[in-house]
Amino acid sequence: MKYSYVARQPILDKDKKTFGYELLFRDGPKNTFPVIDAEEATSRLLSDHVLSTQYATLGDKLGFVNFPYKSLINRVPTLFPADSLVIEILEDCEPTDELLEAVKEMSQLGYKIALDDFVPSKAWREFLPYIYIIKFDIRIVPLPKAQLFIDRFAKTGIKFLAEKVETYEEFEHAKQIGFDYFQGYFFSKPEMIQRKALKPSFMSIIQLLTEISHERIDYEKVEALISKDVTLSYKLLTYVNSSSLVKKKIQSFKQALVYLGEDKIRKFISLVALASTDSQKPDYLYGLSIQRARFCELLVHKQLSNIDPSKAFLMGMFSLLDSLLDLPIEQIIAEVPIDKAIKLALTEESGALGQLLSLIKAYERAEWDDVSQLCQALHLSQDTLSECYDNAVAWAAELLSVQR
Repeated sequence: MKYSYVARQPILDKDKKTFGYELLFRDGPKNTFPVIDAEEATSRLLSDHVLSTQYATLGDKLGFVNFPYKSLINRVPTLFPADSLVIEILEDCEPTDELLEAVKEMSQLGYKIALDDFVPSKAWREFLPYIYIIKFDIRIVPLPKAQLFIDRFAKTGIKFLAEKVETYEEFEHAKQIGFDYFQGYFFSKPEMIQRKALKPSFMSIIQLLTEISHERIDYEKVEALISKDVTLSYKLLTYVNSSSLVKKKIQSFKQALVYLGEDKIRKFISLVALASTDSQKPDYLYGLSIQRARFCELLVHKQLSNIDPSKAFLMGMFSLLDSLLDLPIEQIIAEVPIDKAIKLALTEESGALGQLLSLIKAYERAEWDDVSQLCQALHLSQDTLSECYDNAVAWAAELLSVQR
Protein backbone atom coordinates (compact mmCIF):
# COMPACT_ATOMS: atom_id res chain seq x y z
CA MET A 1 0.00 0.00 0.00
CA LYS A 2 1.34 3.39 -1.00
CA TYR A 3 2.02 5.61 1.99
CA SER A 4 0.36 9.00 2.38
CA TYR A 5 1.09 12.08 4.44
CA VAL A 6 -1.55 13.66 6.65
CA ALA A 7 -1.30 17.12 8.20
CA ARG A 8 -3.80 19.47 9.76
CA GLN A 9 -4.15 23.26 9.79
CA PRO A 10 -6.25 25.19 12.32
CA ILE A 11 -9.34 27.22 11.47
CA LEU A 12 -10.03 29.94 14.03
CA ASP A 13 -13.10 32.01 14.85
CA LYS A 14 -13.28 35.76 15.48
CA ASP A 15 -11.98 35.29 19.02
CA LYS A 16 -9.04 33.24 17.71
CA LYS A 17 -10.45 30.09 19.27
CA THR A 18 -10.00 26.85 17.36
CA PHE A 19 -13.17 26.08 15.38
CA GLY A 20 -11.85 23.19 13.33
CA TYR A 21 -8.94 21.73 11.41
CA GLU A 22 -8.39 21.26 7.71
CA LEU A 23 -7.04 17.74 7.24
CA LEU A 24 -4.62 17.59 4.34
CA PHE A 25 -3.80 14.38 2.55
CA ARG A 26 -1.05 13.62 0.05
CA ASP A 27 -1.51 10.53 -2.07
CA GLY A 28 1.32 10.11 -4.55
CA PRO A 29 3.14 12.86 -6.44
CA LYS A 30 -0.01 14.72 -7.53
CA ASN A 31 -1.18 15.52 -3.97
CA THR A 32 -4.71 14.36 -4.79
CA PHE A 33 -7.41 12.38 -3.08
CA PRO A 34 -7.19 8.88 -4.57
CA VAL A 35 -9.84 7.93 -7.12
CA ILE A 36 -10.38 4.44 -5.73
CA ASP A 37 -13.31 2.28 -4.70
CA ALA A 38 -15.16 2.97 -1.48
CA GLU A 39 -13.71 -0.02 0.38
CA GLU A 40 -10.11 1.03 -0.23
CA ALA A 41 -10.92 4.67 0.49
CA THR A 42 -12.43 3.63 3.81
CA SER A 43 -9.37 1.57 4.68
CA ARG A 44 -6.77 4.15 3.72
CA LEU A 45 -8.40 7.39 4.80
CA LEU A 46 -10.80 6.50 7.58
CA SER A 47 -8.99 3.61 9.23
CA ASP A 48 -5.38 4.55 8.62
CA HIS A 49 -5.65 8.26 9.25
CA VAL A 50 -8.98 9.79 10.16
CA LEU A 51 -10.76 7.43 12.54
CA SER A 52 -7.59 6.07 14.12
CA THR A 53 -5.98 9.40 14.90
CA GLN A 54 -7.38 12.58 13.42
CA TYR A 55 -11.01 12.37 14.43
CA ALA A 56 -10.03 11.08 17.84
CA THR A 57 -8.09 14.32 18.33
CA LEU A 58 -10.68 16.72 16.89
CA GLY A 59 -12.81 16.58 20.02
CA ASP A 60 -15.79 18.86 19.42
CA LYS A 61 -14.04 20.56 16.49
CA LEU A 62 -14.91 20.07 12.84
CA GLY A 63 -12.61 18.39 10.33
CA PHE A 64 -12.42 20.07 6.91
CA VAL A 65 -11.47 17.65 4.13
CA ASN A 66 -10.85 18.38 0.42
CA PHE A 67 -12.65 16.15 -2.09
CA PRO A 68 -12.12 16.39 -5.85
CA TYR A 69 -14.89 15.92 -8.38
CA LYS A 70 -14.87 12.13 -8.79
CA SER A 71 -14.92 11.50 -5.05
CA LEU A 72 -17.94 13.77 -4.64
CA ILE A 73 -19.85 12.09 -7.46
CA ASN A 74 -19.11 8.71 -5.86
CA ARG A 75 -20.35 10.06 -2.48
CA VAL A 76 -17.05 9.10 -0.82
CA PRO A 77 -17.59 11.78 1.89
CA THR A 78 -20.55 9.75 3.22
CA LEU A 79 -17.98 7.29 4.56
CA PHE A 80 -17.11 9.93 7.19
CA PRO A 81 -19.30 10.83 10.19
CA ALA A 82 -21.51 13.80 9.22
CA ASP A 83 -21.37 15.50 12.62
CA SER A 84 -17.62 16.10 12.52
CA LEU A 85 -16.94 16.69 8.83
CA VAL A 86 -17.02 19.66 6.48
CA ILE A 87 -16.87 18.53 2.83
CA GLU A 88 -14.70 20.91 0.82
CA ILE A 89 -15.42 21.12 -2.92
CA LEU A 90 -12.12 21.82 -4.65
CA GLU A 91 -11.80 24.91 -6.81
CA ASP A 92 -11.14 22.93 -9.98
CA CYS A 93 -14.47 21.08 -9.80
CA GLU A 94 -16.92 21.83 -12.61
CA PRO A 95 -20.38 22.95 -11.38
CA THR A 96 -22.25 20.27 -13.32
CA ASP A 97 -25.78 18.95 -12.80
CA GLU A 98 -24.23 15.68 -11.66
CA LEU A 99 -22.26 17.48 -8.94
CA LEU A 100 -25.30 19.50 -7.90
CA GLU A 101 -27.28 16.29 -7.36
CA ALA A 102 -24.48 14.85 -5.20
CA VAL A 103 -24.27 18.06 -3.16
CA LYS A 104 -28.06 18.12 -2.64
CA GLU A 105 -28.09 14.50 -1.50
CA MET A 106 -25.18 14.92 0.95
CA SER A 107 -26.68 18.15 2.32
CA GLN A 108 -29.97 16.35 2.96
CA LEU A 109 -28.03 13.65 4.82
CA GLY A 110 -26.78 16.34 7.22
CA TYR A 111 -23.30 16.97 5.79
CA LYS A 112 -21.82 20.47 5.92
CA ILE A 113 -20.42 21.56 2.56
CA ALA A 114 -17.85 24.24 1.76
CA LEU A 115 -16.68 25.81 -1.49
CA ASP A 116 -12.88 25.96 -1.34
CA ASP A 117 -10.87 28.81 -2.92
CA PHE A 118 -14.15 30.23 -4.20
CA VAL A 119 -14.19 32.75 -7.05
CA PRO A 120 -17.71 34.25 -7.49
CA SER A 121 -19.49 33.20 -10.69
CA LYS A 122 -23.09 32.65 -11.82
CA ALA A 123 -22.36 28.97 -12.47
CA TRP A 124 -22.32 28.24 -8.71
CA ARG A 125 -25.53 30.12 -7.87
CA GLU A 126 -27.70 26.97 -7.79
CA PHE A 127 -25.32 25.39 -5.27
CA LEU A 128 -25.52 28.19 -2.70
CA PRO A 129 -28.68 26.98 -0.85
CA TYR A 130 -26.75 23.83 0.09
CA ILE A 131 -23.48 25.51 1.09
CA TYR A 132 -22.44 25.88 4.75
CA ILE A 133 -19.17 27.80 4.30
CA ILE A 134 -17.56 29.71 1.45
CA LYS A 135 -13.76 29.94 1.63
CA PHE A 136 -12.02 32.89 -0.03
CA ASP A 137 -8.28 32.77 -0.65
CA ILE A 138 -7.57 36.45 -0.02
CA ARG A 139 -4.45 36.23 -2.19
CA ILE A 140 -6.73 35.43 -5.15
CA VAL A 141 -9.88 37.32 -4.15
CA PRO A 142 -8.75 40.51 -2.34
CA LEU A 143 -10.67 41.55 0.77
CA PRO A 144 -12.54 44.49 -0.90
CA LYS A 145 -13.84 42.17 -3.64
CA ALA A 146 -14.77 39.48 -1.10
CA GLN A 147 -16.68 42.10 0.90
CA LEU A 148 -19.00 42.78 -2.05
CA PHE A 149 -19.99 39.10 -2.13
CA ILE A 150 -20.31 38.82 1.64
CA ASP A 151 -22.56 41.89 1.83
CA ARG A 152 -24.78 40.49 -0.92
CA PHE A 153 -25.25 37.10 0.74
CA ALA A 154 -25.00 38.14 4.40
CA LYS A 155 -28.62 37.18 5.15
CA THR A 156 -28.50 33.71 3.59
CA GLY A 157 -26.92 32.02 6.60
CA ILE A 158 -23.75 31.12 4.70
CA LYS A 159 -20.58 31.45 6.76
CA PHE A 160 -17.43 32.94 5.26
CA LEU A 161 -13.84 31.83 5.83
CA ALA A 162 -10.72 33.82 4.90
CA GLU A 163 -7.75 31.70 3.79
CA LYS A 164 -4.09 32.79 3.60
CA VAL A 165 -4.46 35.34 6.39
CA GLU A 166 -0.81 36.15 6.99
CA THR A 167 -0.83 39.19 9.31
CA TYR A 168 -2.74 40.44 12.30
CA GLU A 169 -3.80 43.48 10.25
CA GLU A 170 -5.36 41.21 7.61
CA PHE A 171 -7.15 39.28 10.34
CA GLU A 172 -8.65 42.48 11.76
CA HIS A 173 -9.67 43.73 8.29
CA ALA A 174 -11.26 40.39 7.36
CA LYS A 175 -13.14 40.33 10.64
CA GLN A 176 -14.49 43.86 10.05
CA ILE A 177 -15.91 43.09 6.61
CA GLY A 178 -17.86 40.05 7.76
CA PHE A 179 -15.66 36.95 7.71
CA ASP A 180 -16.59 34.41 10.38
CA TYR A 181 -13.57 32.11 10.27
CA PHE A 182 -9.88 32.43 9.47
CA GLN A 183 -7.09 30.19 8.25
CA GLY A 184 -3.45 31.15 7.81
CA TYR A 185 -0.29 31.93 9.72
CA PHE A 186 -1.22 35.25 11.33
CA PHE A 187 -1.71 33.47 14.67
CA SER A 188 1.88 32.32 14.73
CA LYS A 189 3.38 35.77 14.35
CA PRO A 190 3.52 38.51 17.01
CA GLU A 191 0.46 40.78 16.99
CA MET A 192 2.57 43.67 18.18
CA ILE A 193 6.26 44.10 18.85
CA GLN A 194 7.06 45.35 22.33
CA ARG A 195 10.57 46.14 23.47
CA LYS A 196 10.38 45.17 27.10
CA ALA A 197 12.33 43.12 29.59
CA LEU A 198 11.20 39.56 30.24
CA LYS A 199 9.25 39.23 33.49
CA PRO A 200 10.92 37.39 36.39
CA SER A 201 8.05 34.86 36.45
CA PHE A 202 8.72 34.02 32.83
CA MET A 203 12.40 33.58 33.55
CA SER A 204 11.44 31.05 36.23
CA ILE A 205 9.41 29.17 33.63
CA ILE A 206 12.35 29.18 31.23
CA GLN A 207 14.56 27.80 34.01
CA LEU A 208 11.99 25.10 34.71
CA LEU A 209 11.71 24.07 31.07
CA THR A 210 15.47 24.06 30.71
CA GLU A 211 15.83 21.93 33.85
CA ILE A 212 13.40 19.26 32.67
CA SER A 213 15.08 19.10 29.26
CA HIS A 214 18.14 17.50 30.84
CA GLU A 215 18.57 13.76 30.50
CA ARG A 216 18.35 13.34 34.27
CA ILE A 217 15.92 15.58 36.12
CA ASP A 218 17.10 17.17 39.36
CA TYR A 219 13.92 16.81 41.43
CA GLU A 220 15.01 19.27 44.11
CA LYS A 221 15.61 22.04 41.57
CA VAL A 222 12.30 21.34 39.81
CA GLU A 223 10.47 21.28 43.14
CA ALA A 224 11.98 24.65 44.11
CA LEU A 225 10.90 26.21 40.82
CA ILE A 226 7.37 24.79 40.93
CA SER A 227 6.85 26.12 44.44
CA LYS A 228 7.28 29.66 43.09
CA ASP A 229 4.24 29.36 40.80
CA VAL A 230 0.85 28.99 42.50
CA THR A 231 -1.00 28.03 39.30
CA LEU A 232 1.58 25.43 38.37
CA SER A 233 1.61 24.02 41.89
CA TYR A 234 -2.18 23.70 41.94
CA LYS A 235 -2.35 22.06 38.52
CA LEU A 236 0.40 19.59 39.38
CA LEU A 237 -1.28 18.33 42.54
CA THR A 238 -4.73 18.27 40.88
CA TYR A 239 -3.36 16.30 37.95
CA VAL A 240 -1.61 13.72 40.10
CA ASN A 241 -4.51 13.24 42.49
CA SER A 242 -7.01 12.82 39.63
CA SER A 243 -5.42 9.46 38.79
CA SER A 244 -7.48 6.44 39.79
CA LEU A 245 -4.23 4.75 40.81
CA VAL A 246 -3.64 7.18 43.66
CA LYS A 247 -4.91 5.53 46.85
CA LYS A 248 -3.85 8.26 49.26
CA LYS A 249 -3.92 11.95 48.35
CA ILE A 250 -0.52 13.37 47.42
CA GLN A 251 0.12 16.68 49.17
CA SER A 252 3.73 17.54 48.42
CA PHE A 253 5.42 18.50 45.17
CA LYS A 254 8.23 16.04 45.76
CA GLN A 255 5.75 13.18 46.21
CA ALA A 256 3.97 14.23 43.04
CA LEU A 257 7.19 14.36 41.03
CA VAL A 258 8.37 10.96 42.23
CA TYR A 259 4.96 9.42 41.57
CA LEU A 260 4.76 10.73 38.00
CA GLY A 261 8.28 9.82 37.00
CA GLU A 262 10.60 11.74 34.71
CA ASP A 263 8.76 11.26 31.42
CA LYS A 264 5.29 12.32 32.58
CA ILE A 265 6.47 15.22 34.68
CA ARG A 266 8.64 16.49 31.84
CA LYS A 267 5.69 16.59 29.45
CA PHE A 268 3.15 17.89 31.93
CA ILE A 269 5.32 20.77 33.13
CA SER A 270 6.21 21.70 29.56
CA LEU A 271 2.62 22.42 28.71
CA VAL A 272 1.34 24.05 31.89
CA ALA A 273 4.45 26.20 32.24
CA LEU A 274 3.99 27.73 28.81
CA ALA A 275 0.23 28.01 29.26
CA SER A 276 0.74 30.02 32.43
CA THR A 277 2.57 32.79 30.55
CA ASP A 278 -0.52 34.40 29.00
CA SER A 279 -4.12 33.29 29.43
CA GLN A 280 -5.24 35.48 26.51
CA LYS A 281 -3.34 33.55 23.86
CA PRO A 282 -5.22 31.18 21.51
CA ASP A 283 -5.36 27.64 22.84
CA TYR A 284 -4.01 26.41 19.53
CA LEU A 285 -0.62 28.00 20.18
CA TYR A 286 -0.11 25.97 23.35
CA GLY A 287 -1.27 22.79 21.68
CA LEU A 288 1.01 23.38 18.71
CA SER A 289 4.00 24.07 20.98
CA ILE A 290 3.63 20.80 22.84
CA GLN A 291 2.81 18.94 19.63
CA ARG A 292 5.98 20.24 17.94
CA ALA A 293 8.06 19.31 20.97
CA ARG A 294 6.74 15.75 20.97
CA PHE A 295 7.03 15.44 17.17
CA CYS A 296 10.70 16.48 17.32
CA GLU A 297 11.43 14.12 20.19
CA LEU A 298 9.76 11.12 18.53
CA LEU A 299 11.60 11.65 15.25
CA VAL A 300 14.93 11.84 17.07
CA HIS A 301 14.23 8.66 19.02
CA LYS A 302 13.15 6.84 15.85
CA GLN A 303 15.78 7.75 13.27
CA LEU A 304 17.92 10.78 14.23
CA SER A 305 20.47 9.38 16.65
CA ASN A 306 22.85 12.30 16.01
CA ILE A 307 20.50 14.72 17.80
CA ASP A 308 19.93 14.95 21.56
CA PRO A 309 16.22 14.17 22.21
CA SER A 310 16.00 16.67 25.09
CA LYS A 311 17.34 19.46 22.86
CA ALA A 312 14.89 18.52 20.11
CA PHE A 313 12.00 18.60 22.60
CA LEU A 314 13.02 21.98 24.00
CA MET A 315 13.48 23.46 20.51
CA GLY A 316 10.00 22.39 19.49
CA MET A 317 8.56 23.77 22.71
CA PHE A 318 10.27 27.15 22.24
CA SER A 319 9.52 27.48 18.52
CA LEU A 320 6.42 29.61 19.13
CA LEU A 321 7.74 31.80 21.95
CA ASP A 322 7.65 34.88 19.70
CA SER A 323 3.90 34.40 19.21
CA LEU A 324 3.24 33.61 22.86
CA LEU A 325 5.18 36.63 24.16
CA ASP A 326 4.66 39.15 21.32
CA LEU A 327 8.42 39.61 21.09
CA PRO A 328 10.96 38.89 18.34
CA ILE A 329 12.48 35.44 18.75
CA GLU A 330 15.98 36.95 18.59
CA GLN A 331 15.29 39.12 21.64
CA ILE A 332 13.81 36.24 23.62
CA ILE A 333 16.63 33.84 22.82
CA ALA A 334 19.26 36.44 23.72
CA GLU A 335 17.90 36.49 27.29
CA VAL A 336 17.35 32.76 27.75
CA PRO A 337 20.11 30.40 29.00
CA ILE A 338 19.71 27.57 26.48
CA ASP A 339 22.08 25.56 24.31
CA LYS A 340 23.67 27.36 21.34
CA ALA A 341 22.45 24.71 18.88
CA ILE A 342 18.85 25.40 19.94
CA LYS A 343 19.37 29.16 19.60
CA LEU A 344 20.75 28.78 16.07
CA ALA A 345 17.87 26.48 15.12
CA LEU A 346 15.25 28.94 16.38
CA THR A 347 16.81 32.09 14.92
CA GLU A 348 18.37 30.80 11.70
CA GLU A 349 16.99 27.25 11.25
CA SER A 350 20.61 26.13 10.87
CA GLY A 351 22.28 22.90 11.87
CA ALA A 352 20.60 19.51 12.29
CA LEU A 353 18.08 20.96 14.76
CA GLY A 354 17.31 23.77 12.32
CA GLN A 355 16.65 21.26 9.54
CA LEU A 356 14.34 19.38 11.88
CA LEU A 357 12.42 22.58 12.68
CA SER A 358 12.14 23.38 8.95
CA LEU A 359 10.72 19.91 8.39
CA ILE A 360 8.15 20.31 11.17
CA LYS A 361 6.96 23.65 9.77
CA ALA A 362 6.79 22.34 6.20
CA TYR A 363 4.73 19.37 7.36
CA GLU A 364 2.26 21.58 9.25
CA ARG A 365 1.81 23.74 6.14
CA ALA A 366 1.46 20.72 3.84
CA GLU A 367 4.40 21.88 1.71
CA TRP A 368 5.02 18.35 0.54
CA ASP A 369 7.90 19.00 -1.88
CA ASP A 370 9.88 20.63 0.94
CA VAL A 371 8.91 17.77 3.25
CA SER A 372 10.29 15.21 0.81
CA GLN A 373 13.57 17.11 0.35
CA LEU A 374 14.09 17.57 4.09
CA CYS A 375 13.29 13.92 4.74
CA GLN A 376 16.02 12.96 2.31
CA ALA A 377 18.48 15.40 3.89
CA LEU A 378 17.77 14.02 7.37
CA HIS A 379 17.52 10.38 6.18
CA LEU A 380 13.98 10.06 7.50
CA SER A 381 11.44 7.69 5.99
CA GLN A 382 7.94 8.87 5.04
CA ASP A 383 6.21 6.25 7.15
CA THR A 384 8.21 7.24 10.25
CA LEU A 385 7.38 10.90 9.69
CA SER A 386 3.64 10.30 9.34
CA GLU A 387 3.55 7.85 12.25
CA CYS A 388 5.38 10.27 14.56
CA TYR A 389 3.10 13.15 13.53
CA ASP A 390 -0.05 11.15 14.28
CA ASN A 391 1.37 10.10 17.65
CA ALA A 392 2.38 13.68 18.50
CA VAL A 393 -1.09 15.04 17.63
CA ALA A 394 -2.83 12.39 19.75
CA TRP A 395 -0.40 12.82 22.64
CA ALA A 396 -0.77 16.62 22.67
CA ALA A 397 -4.57 16.35 22.54
CA GLU A 398 -4.57 13.96 25.51
CA LEU A 399 -2.32 16.25 27.51
CA LEU A 400 -4.42 19.32 26.67
CA SER A 401 -7.58 17.54 27.81
CA VAL A 402 -6.08 17.22 31.28
CA GLN A 403 -5.81 21.00 31.53
CA ARG A 404 -9.45 21.72 30.72
